[in-house]
Amino acid sequence: MARQLSQAAQTAPERETVLHSWCIQTEWNAPTIVGGEGARLHTADGRTILDMSSLAECSNLGHQHPRVVAAIRAQAEKLCFVTNAWGAEPRAALAALLLERSDLAGGRVFFTLGGADANEHAVKFARMAAGKPRGWVVTRERSYHGASYAAMALSGDTRTAAQVDAASFGVVRVPPPYAYRCPFGTRTADECAVAAVQRVVEVVGELGAARVAAVMMEPNAGTNGIVPPESFWPGLRAATRSAGVYLIADEVMSAFGRCGEWFAWQRYGAESQPDLMTLAKGLTGAHLPLGAVVVSGQVARALEPQMLMTGLTYCGHPLSCAAGVAALESYRDERLIERSRTLGARMLGELVSLQGRHAVIGDVRGGHGLFAVVELVRDRASRAPLAPWPQTHAALRRLLGSALEAGVSFAARGNLLLLAPPLVIGERELDEALALLDRLLGELGASFSAERNS
Repeated sequence: MARQLSQAAQTAPERETVLHSWCIQTEWNAPTIVGGEGARLHTADGRTILDMSSLAECSNLGHQHPRVVAAIRAQAEKLCFVTNAWGAEPRAALAALLLERSDLAGGRVFFTLGGADANEHAVKFARMAAGKPRGWVVTRERSYHGASYAAMALSGDTRTAAQVDAASFGVVRVPPPYAYRCPFGTRTADECAVAAVQRVVEVVGELGAARVAAVMMEPNAGTNGIVPPESFWPGLRAATRSAGVYLIADEVMSAFGRCGEWFAWQRYGAESQPDLMTLAKGLTGAHLPLGAVVVSGQVARALEPQMLMTGLTYCGHPLSCAAGVAALESYRDERLIERSRTLGARMLGELVSLQGRHAVIGDVRGGHGLFAVVELVRDRASRAPLAPWPQTHAALRRLLGSALEAGVSFAARGNLLLLAPPLVIGERELDEALALLDRLLGELGASFSAERNS
């Protein structure tokens, strides 16, 4: 059997047998990864690649974290699986840790398989708790909450907009607090934040607060590349509380140190606590699939007397929950949240220095933790993008290819470079990656200068 499997692998390359996400199938030709350690990946052809995106902004603990791997191995020896109808020690332990870290005392946790189904269930629970089974949900344009049908409806994503009618899912979207290109035409970041919150207030008023179940937003940037101004989340929390509408924080990407806190909303204080929060990615450091919905005590009390009409076969899978416990303990014991905050500030400072040297950088934002966005432009004065959103200019694709040849993997979307290395990255590794980016941005800028002068 082993020989047959080996022969099958040799005669059927992955590019011919697997459907890969977010790409044209005939163009996929990525290296095969066979191992990893810390912030580095090891390829089948013997190369080592420095991961500057934590893959999909999820490998916060780096690759093959020893404590998490050991926990998975130990749990597998003890109990691989039992359904959610039965108790499981790692499930109970992880729920307790999440409630402790989020300060949602008296709350409860529902475990899912990832971020999209966590977001779908958060909406379901908000509607149930509010007694509005078909209540409207207000979300943002230029947002991402997943790629299942309901999650596509929640998302303001141009890539999937044609596939779903948001209104049929009870979703209405508002413009984002995108200060660099403010859709409200404001002049300052704070004005943009105020206008964005005010639009949420207006939409809730137009629909009628009694018919709105929740507002769902990302407290910090996702792959959309928008980092809201500092006043946005506190303002949004105050507005939803005043309207009597639940606030759902999509923390799938921003949690577990990525933005310098256990959960990004905590940057704004306890008064900015959401009613529901969704998690995935860094929850296990991506060692195993797991998502979660964490609900406040108030929401939990509303749900407890009701029949919970939902279920997932692998809800609270013991192996995944054991990985989650080990991940949270590692973040805490290795002080990785604090480390992310310190290194994130350092990375942001270096990127701002690059902005001073390279006119192709229009804006640098983020840096609350090890996550920053570099927005590239053709002309800094007019803010003309390299390519219309969400297209990626060929020159940026070449930059990514050159970086990979040099042993560093950067992530990009549209005109954005998204820097989100594992929280365990070495300081020298970070410096080397930024030095490479400095050189490659110089080459990119020179190519545009030559194009304009020709």
